[in-house]
Amino acid sequence: MSIDRKAAISAYKDRKTIAGIYVVRCAASGQAWVGQAPNLETIQNRIWFSLRQGAHTCRSLQAAWNAHGEAGLSFGECERLEDEESAYVRNALLKERLLHWRDELKAEAI
Repeated sequence: MSIDRKAAISAYKDRKTIAGIYVVRCAASGQAWVGQAPNLETIQNRIWFSLRQGAHTCRSLQAAWNAHGEAGLSFGECERLEDEESAYVRNALLKERLLHWRDELKAEAI
C-alpha cells in the first residue's frame, strides 16, 4: 500500500463528523419533515437513496417523493451541534433539538 493511500485512509478515519438537525421540505404540498443525524454530511444521500428505492420508513415522505419526485423536495440544515465528546450527551441534545425544530416548523419527525 502506498504512503499516499495510507495517509488518505488515516485522514478519512480522523475526519470530524458534524451532528445536527435537518429538514426535508416539499414545496408543492408545504409538508416538512425533520430528523437528527450524527453526520449531517452524509444523511441526505442516505435519505435520497432510500426514497429512490421506494423503501423510506416514513410513508408520508415516500408519498411526497412518489408524487413530486426528487426535484419537488429540498434538504436543509436546521442546526449544527457543537463537537460533543460524549455520545450520550450528543444523543440527548439531538433528541431535545429535534423536538424543538419539529414544533418550530410544524413538521413530522423522521
